[in-house]
Amino acid sequence: MKTLAVISRKGGAGKTTLSINLAITAHLAGLKTMLADIDPQRSASDVLRARTGDGPVLAEINAGKLFSTQVHASNHGQDVLIIDTPAAPEADVLQAIQCADLCVLVCRPTFLDIASVVRSAEAVRRLGKKGVIVLSQAPSKRNGFEPPAVLKAAEALRFVGMPVSPIGLRARTAFQQSIAHGRSVCEWEPGSAAAEEITRLWAQVGPMLLGNEDIRAQAV
Repeated sequence: MKTLAVISRKGGAGKTTLSINLAITAHLAGLKTMLADIDPQRSASDVLRARTGDGPVLAEINAGKLFSTQVHASNHGQDVLIIDTPAAPEADVLQAIQCADLCVLVCRPTFLDIASVVRSAEAVRRLGKKGVIVLSQAPSKRNGFEPPAVLKAAEALRFVGMPVSPIGLRARTAFQQSIAHGRSVCEWEPGSAAAEEITRLWAQVGPMLLGNEDIRAQAV
């Protein structure tokens, strides 16, 4: 079994939205998937409880139960464990990193988000874990050109020293609409731009997690 931790020290970065979409995408790909919600806000739990039909197994736990949950999931045939982490406290985030095979660091194109990612990346490296940064809630291109905020963020992230995914997530209403119904964007709006982003991101992150990676992520 492989474990992926979705991390952001800044609230509102889209961490839970990404956790939900990756967990459901893994489930729909035929992987036995568990989502561990260790965020006291329990947003991921609220989303999965709103879901009808089958889906990822949900574990509402605290960080102290992560290791035992991981062992239980592995012993019961789960393929993937995805951890939706809290922004704080630090000890909980570090526990999730310690349990992870891959850490996905979620970052909006803002100064404070980038500063937060720098600290998270340092923790991932210190604990000897593999990580990738995913830009989230980026404004859409205009006339085919990236907004200045995205270009500045990409330039700043070059100095973090961690791969940055070439597939980012734009600020799209489909993400909010889908999770309100317990669905991924791929289920809610198949073929949409949002669904394509998640599909392409999982096509990159999935192999990195499962160990058969063809790493296309690179420092921006």
